[in-house]
Amino acid sequence: MTQLTASHDGFSLKRCILDTVFSGLVALILFGPIVGVVLDGYTFNFEGQRLVWIIAAVMVGRFILSAFLMTSAGRRIAARFEGDSAGVYVRPVGYKSRMRWIIPLLLALAICFPFVATKYVLTVAILGLIYVLLGLGLNIVVGLAGLLDLGYVAFYAIGAYGLALGYQYLGLGFWSMLPLAALMAAAAGALLGFPVLRMHGDYLAIVTLGFGEIIRLVLNNWLSFTGGPNGISAPPPTFFGLEFGRRAKDGGVPFHEFFHLTYNPNLKFIFIYAVLVVVVLMVLYIKHRLTRMPIGRAWEALREDEIACRSLGLNHVLVKLSAFTLGASTAGIAGVFFATYQGFVNPTSFTFFESALILAIVVLGGMGSTVGVVLAAFVLTVTPELLRSFAEYRVLLFGVLMVVMMIWRPRGLIRINRSGYATRKGVAP
Repeated sequence: MTQLTASHDGFSLKRCILDTVFSGLVALILFGPIVGVVLDGYTFNFEGQRLVWIIAAVMVGRFILSAFLMTSAGRRIAARFEGDSAGVYVRPVGYKSRMRWIIPLLLALAICFPFVATKYVLTVAILGLIYVLLGLGLNIVVGLAGLLDLGYVAFYAIGAYGLALGYQYLGLGFWSMLPLAALMAAAAGALLGFPVLRMHGDYLAIVTLGFGEIIRLVLNNWLSFTGGPNGISAPPPTFFGLEFGRRAKDGGVPFHEFFHLTYNPNLKFIFIYAVLVVVVLMVLYIKHRLTRMPIGRAWEALREDEIACRSLGLNHVLVKLSAFTLGASTAGIAGVFFATYQGFVNPTSFTFFESALILAIVVLGGMGSTVGVVLAAFVLTVTPELLRSFAEYRVLLFGVLMVVMMIWRPRGLIRINRSGYATRKGVAP
């Protein structure tokens, strides 16, 4: 009788078969109702052949993966993943990060990018940078301070509608509303922070979710002020009063005529992209400095153990409010860019799905990790555009990606790391 288990190097055929069968059952449960059943009016068609091929591909892939992980090379790779998911990584003393070479290269690419990109690619990059801002803001609240916020999109909406309403009722433009929207969103963040000072975990998530829905419903139902479901137009950006259209309003001079340039319909998006890059760099620098200041350490202490944080004499009220305020102000700035980029805002752009997507960026990138959040923002923004031909399955693929990340990289793409410090002479370690 053939033995199912054998080998001096730990290979187990029985284990591979069990993993394969289990993966096939999971694939049947997941893909059966979605891929196997195709609605046709009030009836449905069962696509059995397509379902069988998908399940077969999953089972073959799982068998190959299980067999590979039982080899010495596979065990080394699996051990590396397990080690990378454990806590905060402390770099050795004197470690020089590769980012000192990568950042200048990325800056050079960012400068050259708008001159070679098409309008479509440029708009995708703008959207990616907007989500970078949103991810960095929520990373302060969730990743650093450990406060689960499911209504973060409300501050995003405040910034976007602040620009549109400020222009319609007060005549304020892009540059005027950029700092004002940050202050308005920060005030809303502080207003939300006070009622939730004593809440934790699920209760905090429910309250913040309710706050996000309240803002959306107000924008949707206040027809006389916000335009309701019909939305409201937002002004385009200007450069010292020069507009980027072919013809300026009110007899002004457009940008290309003032500088004697050939008209380019992409000028508006190039300008938004350039300003966004500068703002993202400023936010990255400020966040980098804050995480190394006492307030950043206080956020992390609050995240790890609030009771211990308070016992050390830290004012948990100010720590929480500062996290909500700074995170909300970043979302307000992102909202202004979104409104001027779209030229139009309405409540459908600020649903709970947006909050979930921003939270997914933080979780996927790594809780508290700045570089990870930037990478995840572009991954979750660019990937749907690349998968437009699979529009029916984009949400399914997104869910599969999150499940795989939670299994293989539970700390995110890039986990938090700290620089090591040498012990001073005469000081006990």
